[in-house]
Amino acid sequence: MNWNLPTFLTVLRLVAALALPVAFLVLPRPFADFCAFVVFILASMTDWVDGYLARAWKQVTKLGAMLDPIADKAMVVIALFVLGIYSSLALALLLPAAVILFREVFVSGLREYLGDTAGTLKVTALAKWKTTVQMLAIAVLFAHGILEHMFGMAVLGMDGGLVGDILDGRVSDEVGLGWKLAGMEWTGWGGLILIWLAAALTLLTGLDYFRKAWPHLKGV
Repeated sequence: MNWNLPTFLTVLRLVAALALPVAFLVLPRPFADFCAFVVFILASMTDWVDGYLARAWKQVTKLGAMLDPIADKAMVVIALFVLGIYSSLALALLLPAAVILFREVFVSGLREYLGDTAGTLKVTALAKWKTTVQMLAIAVLFAHGILEHMFGMAVLGMDGGLVGDILDGRVSDEVGLGWKLAGMEWTGWGGLILIWLAAALTLLTGLDYFRKAWPHLKGV
């Protein structure tokens, strides 16, 4: 088995995927959200780095080629699972997350059935954009969890009237309620828009893959 830096980074991404739920099991919030956000961002960056290094250093291996898409899917699927449990936006995430998970299961089944033929169905630019938007959406949603809990901690012990006075500018905002609320709202709506966009791209790439696989399914 040939180990090199690109393959090692891919394996680290697999480990990072498992670290996401562990963070919420062992850390209080918002520290768990912050840890998940940092781990997910760093792991997502390795997705580009390991591919670039493998091509630049001519260190593309069968192990790395096999693990890379698995690591990508593991990061997305496990992150969506965690958000589905811990995010306050879980209900709004249910349908787009289901679309994403359905596509991954469906395409994985197609690839398994097609066997060696699946390797001839090249990854498209749209599929790469799909992965990028998925990871961006998940990062923004983890950021929403951080800001939501920061805002909740900041208003702890305040009555509604005082919170309203601070947000309306009648009382000095010494704890940063304004920017925390704005950040929470922007990341909430931004994350939802991005995850729906990711779901749409995911569905399109799934249909495109099925279209390309159809001649092989017919036995042509």
